[in-house]
Amino acid sequence: MSVNIAVNIQSSIRIRGSKTLYFDPWQIDGEPHDGDYVFITHEHYDHFSPEDIMKAIKFDGYLVVPSSMKHLTGEITTIPEGHIVTVRPGEKREIARMMVEVYPAYNQNKPFHIKRNGWVGYLITMDADKYYISGDTDAIPEIKDIRCDVAFLPIGGTYTMDASVAAGLTKKIHPRVVIPTHYGSIVGSPVDGDFFQGLLPRDIRCELLL
Repeated sequence: MSVNIAVNIQSSIRIRGSKTLYFDPWQIDGEPHDGDYVFITHEHYDHFSPEDIMKAIKFDGYLVVPSSMKHLTGEITTIPEGHIVTVRPGEKREIARMMVEVYPAYNQNKPFHIKRNGWVGYLITMDADKYYISGDTDAIPEIKDIRCDVAFLPIGGTYTMDASVAAGLTKKIHPRVVIPTHYGSIVGSPVDGDFFQGLLPRDIRCELLL
């Protein structure tokens, strides 16, 4: 099964395999309506955009959000009843035949993403591969033993870990492929990706897709 991965801006990710997955869709061009699943990590405007969710999701697709965001989904009127699924950190469950593990995403010494908000990252199994999409987080203890094939990690600093810390986390979890996100627009510089890539060992492939 061939897989196509795109990062639009910030942490707006699309993965196309046997299913099409979106994570935090934002500034989506056109109205593709091809998303079998749309996963939201937290409620900040550059991650939770009802307008972009409705552009991305299929008429019978599933929207997955942290349980603390359930009250914000009322304006998304195009999703069938029962297709909005709420999750909490620490859960592992099957959602319409998609295996989903939910991890916390929060800051340790910054006020932007507070642990008690229950915001999340996702470890998704599709076509025998595991994809970890961290959301906006620092290198917190709960994610340092994750095992995945492809990892999406923020590197812009300010609101998340920076490139140096993200490189350290990458070495620890050791995915086959790492894709840096959350830099080069609102925070961070476009060259942060090159700096991050230069910190990694040769046996971890880094793809700069932003």
